[in-house]
Amino acid sequence: MSQDQTVIEETEHHLALRNLRLDDYSDVKALMDNVYANVGGAWPYNNFKAQVTTFPEGQICIEDKGKVVAFAISVIVDYDQFGDKHSYDEITGDAYLTTHDPNGDVLYGVEVIVCPDYRGLRLGRRLYEARKELCRNLNLKSIMAGGRIPTYKNYAKDLSPYEYIEQVKSKDIYDPILTFQLSNGFEVKQVLSAYLPEDEASKGYATLLQWHNIYYEPNNPSLITGRKSSARIGCIQWQMRYFNNVEELLQQVEYFVDALSDYSCDVALFPEFFNAPLMGLSPSDTSIDAIWHLATYTDEILTSISHLAVSYNITIIAGSMPVVEEDELYNVSYICKRDGTIESQYKLHLTPHEKKDWIMKGGNSLKVFDTDFGKIGVLICYDVEFPELARLLSEQEMQILFVPFWTDTKNGYLRVRRCAQARAIENECYVAIAGSVGNLPKVDNVDIQYGQTAVFSPSDFAFPHDAIVSETTPNTEMTLIVDLDLDKLTKLQNEGSVRNYLDRRRDLYRVEWFDSDT
Repeated sequence: MSQDQTVIEETEHHLALRNLRLDDYSDVKALMDNVYANVGGAWPYNNFKAQVTTFPEGQICIEDKGKVVAFAISVIVDYDQFGDKHSYDEITGDAYLTTHDPNGDVLYGVEVIVCPDYRGLRLGRRLYEARKELCRNLNLKSIMAGGRIPTYKNYAKDLSPYEYIEQVKSKDIYDPILTFQLSNGFEVKQVLSAYLPEDEASKGYATLLQWHNIYYEPNNPSLITGRKSSARIGCIQWQMRYFNNVEELLQQVEYFVDALSDYSCDVALFPEFFNAPLMGLSPSDTSIDAIWHLATYTDEILTSISHLAVSYNITIIAGSMPVVEEDELYNVSYICKRDGTIESQYKLHLTPHEKKDWIMKGGNSLKVFDTDFGKIGVLICYDVEFPELARLLSEQEMQILFVPFWTDTKNGYLRVRRCAQARAIENECYVAIAGSVGNLPKVDNVDIQYGQTAVFSPSDFAFPHDAIVSETTPNTEMTLIVDLDLDKLTKLQNEGSVRNYLDRRRDLYRVEWFDSDT
């Protein structure tokens, strides 16, 4: 792969969240015929057409390389017209959504289906989160839905529906639908009888579920695709330790990804060369052989991390890893997005150690990455000490700069930290740094680490007084999770005590990027 090719084309998945279109019916029909083979199969096309045309914003799907693999159908209703004692056909208008009321107060869940082949990727959770976002953006009071309890047929002789639901709540019984809904913040309001009479697995019963929109306010509508005003970022302060194989390392990576995903983080930042412990598996004792051996694991690690990003619905900045291209060794950070795409940023400025002991070569491209939580840039460790790079990214409207680093001494760490803080002030952006701690006694030249992970902000009244959003305890393995208000950056540029972006004398000087081929 060329270092200028920042998008890797061949990935296992390329997921996209969007609204359903009429030409998606064949995919939707195939999914419904598969999942509901014993309950009547798919809706006729006329039902689907009515749903998409009546309330297009409420019909959401996830496609994988152009094919719909999961979808959710919703309708807005004036809930008081139906009350809690209703049937599926009544509240959905026989699935034609004739009950849709743009002035209603509740988003009602009509259907959610995930292709069985994709159920390990948590696509249902992603659809539920999209529904919640839609509910918030359309300023509705709550989401209501009738939920099947398909495992109830196995317990109907011994348990009433109420007893069954209580045992699912206490996790004594696993129900594939109700357990999932409870884990996504829904509460069981009551039991519905004859909700779907044809549903023999649920014995015709269903749960009436509710999710409250705590942000409900009158007259504040917008749509699911609205720009996010905040981002929750998670940074890993990584403990260097010996691993017997790459599987053990990936298990540790998944542990942190899982933890940050549970807190609904938009992104997880790993440190530079977080995979360095695998250098200890090199058959040679020399540092140059060890780093080239480390590069042999990069493809496998990248594939696994990209899968984790999709599965846990979190963008992962995979610190950096060594990559060999045309017999040259590079230091590369990979941005594994939760839609399945992968982008990369090469380290441009190499330290004397990297050039002398590892014979590494610097990259020659720099870009801002568009994500679903804002525009971001990545500078690997030493690169943040060159202010021109962050300035170039700032001119492309970067909002958050991520800096994976690896330093062995406190003075080396402080160089990275002080420069990162300066970049936040100079460019009116947030800067997150994440590093490693601990030691690797079996790895030549990289046996000690010093690090403290932190998130910095511009310095003005809207931000922390010391321009430090949060920071970890030095030299202790832990995570750092912070919420960043992106709207504050826009306000700062126009109304701040000082306005670095607006007051920059572009008539006198500028920073330019030279084409590497000229």
